[in-house]
Amino acid sequence: MTTNEETAAVSTPPEVLFVCVHNAGRSQMAAALLDHHARGRVTVRSAGSAPAETVNPAVVAAMAELGIDLSREFPKPLTTDAVRAADVVVTMGCGDACPVFPGKRYLDWRLDDPAGRPVEEVRPIRDEIDRRVRALLAALVPAGS
Repeated sequence: MTTNEETAAVSTPPEVLFVCVHNAGRSQMAAALLDHHARGRVTVRSAGSAPAETVNPAVVAAMAELGIDLSREFPKPLTTDAVRAADVVVTMGCGDACPVFPGKRYLDWRLDDPAGRPVEEVRPIRDEIDRRVRALLAALVPAGS
């Protein structure tokens, strides 16, 4: 690698892909929280192995409590290209639907599914995702970066 290529490689933000089955709850919250905390230091995407029609309304409400607007978000399909582009792939209950590529970091976060739950039951799921997202961010982007 030349010096310019090394500089470009160092300055490119890491990319994280969050995947759950419907991309309507857990992965949407995780992506929004990481994007919020990272403030541009990480590229964030989310997808679902079987995307729903809309984002779970209780998830939208729980995130709005934190000042994060998911009202315009929509579930996106999981693609091989999205996995290939990611440095870290975080799965949340999507089983073997996510393609595996050598050299990628895979994390499996076992979390309750917020589907069909009222906002009162979504809050603890959101808070656990937030805790994990903050730890992931700290591992990806050193403080002061």
